Amino acid sequence: MSISADWTLFLQIANFLVLIFVLNAVLYKPIRKILADRQAKIRGLEEGISTAENEAVEAQNSFKEKMSGARAKGNEEKDKFKQAGEEEQKRIIGEVNEASQKELENVRAQVVKDVEQAKSKLQEEIKGYSAAIAEKILGRAVS
Repeated sequence: MSISADWTLFLQIANFLVLIFVLNAVLYKPIRKILADRQAKIRGLEEGISTAENEAVEAQNSFKEKMSGARAKGNEEKDKFKQAGEEEQKRIIGEVNEASQKELENVRAQVVKDVEQAKSKLQEEIKGYSAAIAEKILGRAVS
C-alpha cells in the first residue's frame, strides 16, 4: 500500500482549508468574541470593585476625621459649659458669702445691742440689789 499524490490530495487539502475557514467564521470567532467580552466584563467589574473599595476607605477615613472633629468640638463645648458653670458657682457662692457676712454682722450688732441692754438693766438692778444687801447686812436703810 502506497500513498500517491494525485488530485484528491489537493482536494482534501482544499476541503480542509475551507472547513477551517468555515469553522473559524462560524464557531471559533463567536466563541473568542464571547470570551473576550466576558474578560472585558470581568476587568470592568474588578475595576468597579477596586473603585468601590477605594471609595469605601475614603468614606471611612472621612467619617473618622469628622467624628474626631465632632468629638473635639463637643469637648470644647463641654469645657465652655463647665467653665461657665464654675463661674456661676463662684458668683453664687460669693453672693451667699456676702449675704452671710451681712447677716452675721446684723446678728453681731443685735448681740452687742442685747448685751448693752442687759448691762443697762443689770446696772439699774445692781443699785436696788446693793441697797437691799446693805440694808440686810447693816440692818438699816441706805440712801
